[in-house]
Amino acid sequence: MTKMVPFVLGAMLFSSASTQAAPGGTHVPEREEIPAEFQWKLGDIYSTDAEWQADYDKLNGLLPKVSRYTGKLAQSAQNLAECLKLRDEIGVIGGKLYGYARMHKDENTASAKYQALTGKVEALLAEAGAATAFIEPEILAIPGDKLAKFRQQEAGLKDYSFYFENLARQKQHVLSPAEEAILSRSSEATQTAENVFNMLAHADMRFPEVTDENGKKVQLSEGRYRSLIMSPDRRVREEAFEALFATYNQYRNTFAATLGGSVKKNVFYAKTRKYNSVLESALETDNVPLDVYDNLIATVHNNLDPLHRYVALKKKALGLSDIHMYDLYTPIIRDVELTYEYPEALKTIRQALAPLGPEYATILDKGFSSGWIDVYENKGKQTGAYSWGVYGVHPFVLLNFHNRYDDVSTIAHEMGHAIHSYYSHANQPYPTSGYTTFCAEVASTTNEILLIDHMLKTTTDKKQRLYLLNQYLESVRATVYRQTMFAEFEKIIYEKAEAGETLTADMLDELWHDLNVKYYGSEIVVDKDIDVEWARIPHFYWDFYVYQYVTGYSAATALADQIQKEGQPAQQRYIGFLKSGGSDYSLNILKRAGVDMSSPQPVEITLKKFSSLLDELEKLINEP
Repeated sequence: MTKMVPFVLGAMLFSSASTQAAPGGTHVPEREEIPAEFQWKLGDIYSTDAEWQADYDKLNGLLPKVSRYTGKLAQSAQNLAECLKLRDEIGVIGGKLYGYARMHKDENTASAKYQALTGKVEALLAEAGAATAFIEPEILAIPGDKLAKFRQQEAGLKDYSFYFENLARQKQHVLSPAEEAILSRSSEATQTAENVFNMLAHADMRFPEVTDENGKKVQLSEGRYRSLIMSPDRRVREEAFEALFATYNQYRNTFAATLGGSVKKNVFYAKTRKYNSVLESALETDNVPLDVYDNLIATVHNNLDPLHRYVALKKKALGLSDIHMYDLYTPIIRDVELTYEYPEALKTIRQALAPLGPEYATILDKGFSSGWIDVYENKGKQTGAYSWGVYGVHPFVLLNFHNRYDDVSTIAHEMGHAIHSYYSHANQPYPTSGYTTFCAEVASTTNEILLIDHMLKTTTDKKQRLYLLNQYLESVRATVYRQTMFAEFEKIIYEKAEAGETLTADMLDELWHDLNVKYYGSEIVVDKDIDVEWARIPHFYWDFYVYQYVTGYSAATALADQIQKEGQPAQQRYIGFLKSGGSDYSLNILKRAGVDMSSPQPVEITLKKFSSLLDELEKLINEP
């Protein structure tokens, strides 16, 4: 049940881009062209590859030691405590090894050296998982009264109280030690589908050149696509849109195979662990009822009218006779573009997050000035943005900064993750330091909302206000509506796979097309090109991840409102939430912070706010 390979905490966003933002002008620069001050300091994990190798050898040497406890955990409280502490040591070292190799690889996904190191540590962590696989079955075999006595006798077991409780709750899904060892050893092989997707999408695929607003040929990339799709020039938007998806379309059958392989992997693990479905497996791990997922989709379905109205308003405001999918991202206000140099972006974020208090501000400054952040795009760099927490070191943030307001928002978002990791690691022992994705997206999105609320409060320019309102609405469209559509897509493809159907490219195209029609309504032309967009989404390789963006955004909307209205009491509750890590179930932690996510109310509140802001935008547009 324990995941030995840490996953990336963050939103793998296709973030903003422009040809004038990153050092190097109109070309995508090489890594060596990026000044050191704009690169993260992975040397804070290991100063050299030789140090990495030394820790690799140390971890390898710990595996026989942990195996010596096999069959002995029920003999004494001391044995149990020593074994768990040893497993924690393996986890801490493994997290450092994997983070160092993988983040170096993400600097240049074509790097053979760090591809090799990443693969090497993944293999070792699979062995670590196999070596420690006996622990949970043995703990579950200890009679409850005996385990309770152990916990009274051994102070070192105090840190594992929630772990024991959560493990007992999932008892029926924990297999025998031999079966657990087999599953752990299989993890490396079953990552193949995701690895192939990443290599194809981020290293091997080549996009054509397109012509920008100035008539210059620029090489299309995922990073540049977002800038081009937001262009006020419709020709540029359409050309970039068609070029991007034509490229994906060339590989649609391969992408269908990789996605299908990933789905089959998750179906295999869910069935093997005796879950009724992959969805149940994904949610039950954090004790989230299935109703939360189903109610989310139902609540959004019941509130699609505001989205349809927004599409109609965008069509009118842009003066279009028909609105296409490639028109969705362009701002309604054409002659306003908020651009920021990187230092100015940091200053704006500091001001916006002031309601979180002076302690939070100090940690934020530390992150900005201490090598946490990798700022600019370079050739081969992992697209999007994420935050990666390394226990015992500090968090790291990957960006592809291109000077737009969206990029400022992305910094706020990822620093929300990073400071969540910082607080959690500083205030929780290792066993409860890993917060859930369900909580992670709350911390990041609260920062986003505080940022745009700050912008709306401080701007006096009508056009800028229109622009920001549009940005707010776009954020809800992209995060709440769009991610719910993603969640519904995932639910359907898993239901089909679990019913024995093969996920073909034709099936996936048709499903994606129909969902876009349902969500965006009759006003929009759902272009054939968009049908293959499912192939571009990395989140589908992390089973049932995306719905948490929606729950996170909805919880963040409520919490940001409380922080701004109540002041210190809400601020203290929120900091308490950040410090809680994984010490309780997500729904309980959020309830103490001030929001009940077992109810559809937070989603309804968010979509009502969307409708209200849409009213204001429409009114301002119609003013003389």
